[in-house]
Amino acid sequence: MNKKDIANIRKQFKLDNHLMNIREIFNVYVQKESGEVYHHVSQPFQMLEQEAQELFLTNFKKVLTGHLDAKVFELKFMRDVEDSSQTILFEGLRADTTDDWKEWMLEIVGKMFAHTVYEFDTVVTFIRGEYRKQTRKRNSESEEGGDDEVYSNEFILCSLNKTDQPKKALTFDYIEKEFKSYNFFDPIINLDSPLSGFLFPAFNDNAADVNHILYCAGKANQPDFGFIEEVLNCEEIITAQEDKDCFDFILKEVIGDEVDSQVISNVYEEIDKLVQENKENEESETPTLDSRDIERILTVSGVENVETAKVEHAIKKVVEDEKHEFKASSLVPKTIKINTKVADVSINPKDLKYVKYIMYQGKRCLLLEVDEDVVVEGFRLESVEF
Repeated sequence: MNKKDIANIRKQFKLDNHLMNIREIFNVYVQKESGEVYHHVSQPFQMLEQEAQELFLTNFKKVLTGHLDAKVFELKFMRDVEDSSQTILFEGLRADTTDDWKEWMLEIVGKMFAHTVYEFDTVVTFIRGEYRKQTRKRNSESEEGGDDEVYSNEFILCSLNKTDQPKKALTFDYIEKEFKSYNFFDPIINLDSPLSGFLFPAFNDNAADVNHILYCAGKANQPDFGFIEEVLNCEEIITAQEDKDCFDFILKEVIGDEVDSQVISNVYEEIDKLVQENKENEESETPTLDSRDIERILTVSGVENVETAKVEHAIKKVVEDEKHEFKASSLVPKTIKINTKVADVSINPKDLKYVKYIMYQGKRCLLLEVDEDVVVEGFRLESVEF
């Protein structure tokens, strides 16, 4: 799934939307430490009060929110796994009765807490429904398209949420006209920050892909690898941050520890070109870089003595796989931070070429080229010719 696919589904989670029919919701309350199911209940989603529906819909959006390969990951199921979650979810998706669906989902819950212990009670929420997407926009003249023809796919979405203990509060009694302490005993389900979650199946080119699942981590670049392998039974992944770190090590291996700011700026600019061209062409596949791509980018960026064997050796040394392909979108930082004792500077990668590290009167200086006046606290700084 790409960013556009995920965004299309996420925006459909709203009240009274004919393109998103959530038929049932199944909540499972699990006790801390023991991991035992204390209570579970299933009901039609439309039977919930409107306020409760809105809270859950916001929660479901959270599961599908975040950068790809940083917080949201498309995972591939492993083959030949006993009691595979792929099979369980597929059977749950096609279950004819609510009781059958609940049984399949309880198997997933059992796998969630088989090896994991939480210090707080948790609630696992499942929904199943139908997601529709128009095949084309309605033509205002012919009145064709729109809801006349839609893609239709069944799905299951899961959200794992912690419970928080309520805090004591001070209230004012209007009748008695006095302040009173009030203790709340019911735990509060934290729907704002899911611990994890997933969407099954994944959707690619508007079709269901039951061999893949979309997984949501609780924090960016911190996926639960145990959850991925033991619960979802999916193959290993590499996060965007890990991909970026590996790429940086490869650059150091090829270029060396010291580099001109113009060169590294050119590298990021070349990679960003690939990302922008991919967006403009609306391609579904994310652009990747192999050893030949990296060799070409370093050469055109001004790196001297770039050799094929040197690049391949660097890649193999860092990722142990000379055929590894890096996702271009993970390699360009949003900002580059230059930290010194005097000041911290944040700059766009493409503007790094305007930064120079120089020696002036025996002192190390950071030279930043600008094309406008510099104003500090309302004062325009005087310019000095060196």
